[in-house]
Amino acid sequence: MPLTDRELLARLIRCEAEGEGDNGMRGVASVVMNRVTVPYGEFFRLVHGDIRAAIFQPRQFTCVMEVVNGQYNPQNIFNMTPLQIHFDIADWAMTGNTLGAIANSLWYFNPFKPSCVSFFPPGENGTYLTRVNQHCYYIPTQKYAST
Repeated sequence: MPLTDRELLARLIRCEAEGEGDNGMRGVASVVMNRVTVPYGEFFRLVHGDIRAAIFQPRQFTCVMEVVNGQYNPQNIFNMTPLQIHFDIADWAMTGNTLGAIANSLWYFNPFKPSCVSFFPPGENGTYLTRVNQHCYYIPTQKYAST
């Protein structure tokens, strides 16, 4: 049976940010929903309002990949069983809420070091905004609008 958008988002939240606390999980959920609703750029063209398309866009979320660097990735959304907190945060995000601290961020990543790079992803499409726990969040630059 196919997973609903709600369950996919809950699984992604658990997989990408379970160790980041409530705000970290809300941040990840906010980025997904920002990608779903952004009115310009790559995500608008490719995702165009579809949560499933945002989650499964190639090379965007490590937790969606079953193989990483040629090896099986056991920490993927297909192996996650969301808990009530993950569903609650998915519901919160799907009803239009976002974590204010990350504004309209479209990207995040864990640099596994104390500092965040100024631009992410490569190509200077996103500029650093803030850090929530281990994840650095990036808002689109003017350059992103033309992607």
